Amino acid sequence: MKIEIFDEPEQGLIDFLDKKIAEFNWAHWEVSERKPLAIQIKDDKGNVIAGSSARTFGNWLLINTLWVDESLRGKQIGRQILNELENAAKARGCNLSLLDTLHFQAMPFYKKQGYKTEWVQEHYPKTGCKYYMVKELK
Repeated sequence: MKIEIFDEPEQGLIDFLDKKIAEFNWAHWEVSERKPLAIQIKDDKGNVIAGSSARTFGNWLLINTLWVDESLRGKQIGRQILNELENAAKARGCNLSLLDTLHFQAMPFYKKQGYKTEWVQEHYPKTGCKYYMVKELK
């Protein structure tokens, strides 16, 4: 047996390890399906100016990103995207939503939309923090 540590590991090794963990997890989870979900808004020229990516998994909507171009912020676009995303997740049978947001991002916005902070990861990545937020979808 030989233990090696890599400062710059090859992507193939990372992919292999991720695949092995995924195989183990899928063999033990009661849910066998994870479905992607996304929303986009385009301007008249076809440029994406807002959107969100997520996935549904069992009871959960897992939100990866929600982005609105600076020119549209404060115009309820983010709220509309979030509502559409949550409604699509509810149609898939989800009743809970999870997301994370950094201290300089959108925690106050999500709080206004009914999300509650479940956990704060302090000192992330050094002096900031990351909020893990959950909402019950009704």
